[in-house]
Amino acid sequence: MAKVALITGITGQDGSYLAELLLSKGYKVHGIVRRVALEDETHRLWRIRHILKDVTLHAGSLESYASLFNIILKIKPDEVYHLGAQSYVGYSFEDEYSTFNINLNGTHYVLSAVKEFAASKVRFYFAASSEMFGKIKESPQNEETSFHPRSSYGISKVTGFYLTRNYREAYKLHASNGILFNHESPRRGFEFVTRKISSAVARIKKGLQKKLKLGNIQAKRDWGHAKDYVEAMWLMLQQDVPGDYVIGTGKEHTVEDFAKKAFGHVGLNYKDYIEIDKNLVRPAEVDTLLADYSKAKKNLKWEPKISFDDLVINMVENDLKITK
Repeated sequence: MAKVALITGITGQDGSYLAELLLSKGYKVHGIVRRVALEDETHRLWRIRHILKDVTLHAGSLESYASLFNIILKIKPDEVYHLGAQSYVGYSFEDEYSTFNINLNGTHYVLSAVKEFAASKVRFYFAASSEMFGKIKESPQNEETSFHPRSSYGISKVTGFYLTRNYREAYKLHASNGILFNHESPRRGFEFVTRKISSAVARIKKGLQKKLKLGNIQAKRDWGHAKDYVEAMWLMLQQDVPGDYVIGTGKEHTVEDFAKKAFGHVGLNYKDYIEIDKNLVRPAEVDTLLADYSKAKKNLKWEPKISFDDLVINMVENDLKITK
């Protein structure tokens, strides 16, 4: 009998890749979306448009415990992947309230609904984040590194991390935290710096844009491909014992490195097009993040497959194709 999986955030970058992966493994895949998304498939469901016939979508809200509980009760999932969140770090500085409301309450509601439905039968995954480390005290960061978040988003993810761990310990829920470092793809939102760069490269190459404004281009991140990272999510829920796992590549690059590679791919010098805008620098910056994923490598037998260079090229080529 096919396993049943429920994904919150199925319309996002990670949710769309995870849905594809689970479908390829024979799962029945369900997703929770806002009702407005069902009324505007073109703009809100574009990442999963190609698999809409293969997944079942349910109108619900992370701000409503009743809707989440009723969906879980109805579909009786074997695995729940909680990816839904206000996930843009920059926006969390502008609207702390909605960030906390969606990310804190939403995680609590999903966990509580899973516990009430069948804590001993359902396996739960929480999408934590490397932004929890924030102002780092050691490098690289692993599962034992202390947290010092530098944004409302990071704070909300720390809370979700500990909620998940608490439900695991208090209610014996098979609940795992994936501490994912930055992961990108052609399905990344345009507000994220990597997609902002790849999109601008395509537009500049085609004469549709002259300059690209960026903030702190010396910020260092550990970038991987989302397609690799959703496999790690699935692997966590296949383990006999739940746990917390850092997922990354173990390699660090600056925003400037990303821009240099992206512009270089189309034969342009990034220095001719980038303008530094101090208004785009975060109030509290995270200067560097670097993953030590040795636990995932040992326990999950997981390793990233797509290199940084191939990731950048993949994103630029996609934007060249869709930019008109």
